[in-house]
Amino acid sequence: MEKQYLPNYKPEQVQSMRDELTYVGFTELLTPDKVDEIITQSKERSDETFFVVVNSVCGCAAGSARPGVTSALQNDIIPDNLYTVFAGMEKAAVRQLRKYLEPNLPSSPCMALFKGGELIEMIHRHDIEARSAGETTESIVKLFNDYCDAAGPSIPREKFDKLVSEQICGSTLEPYTA
Repeated sequence: MEKQYLPNYKPEQVQSMRDELTYVGFTELLTPDKVDEIITQSKERSDETFFVVVNSVCGCAAGSARPGVTSALQNDIIPDNLYTVFAGMEKAAVRQLRKYLEPNLPSSPCMALFKGGELIEMIHRHDIEARSAGETTESIVKLFNDYCDAAGPSIPREKFDKLVSEQICGSTLEPYTA
């Protein structure tokens, strides 16, 4: 693996942050090919929506992004598909996704809704970091209600109530060394 694509953190240190999203139904996109595949599939199924989260270790924004999005997925209306990439971990996949997010500047964490392979709306880091998880949830639910039509929630309420949100700042994590 090229040095530029090595992860920033030890995988076990970010696993709980990954688990928080996969627990509620997100599929991880670990390679650029997987990113391209979901865009291609979305273009073929033009009536379907997908929501993607660029996950992050940033405590000030990701600490409200993950709980905001997991709560939003308790809504009665959600996207057809849910995906996530992890900034600082699968760097090549994140770089590929960011091509589809242009002309928006790179942002992590961030979230984006696509329909028919086209970007509908993006929620940037600056839209998240100064807000509570509840305010983030409200923004996401509005987006879902405006553009999506799949039945929610993504997981039963009883299962959701067992979810524990991770509040870690990247500055406290040990860097990955090869």
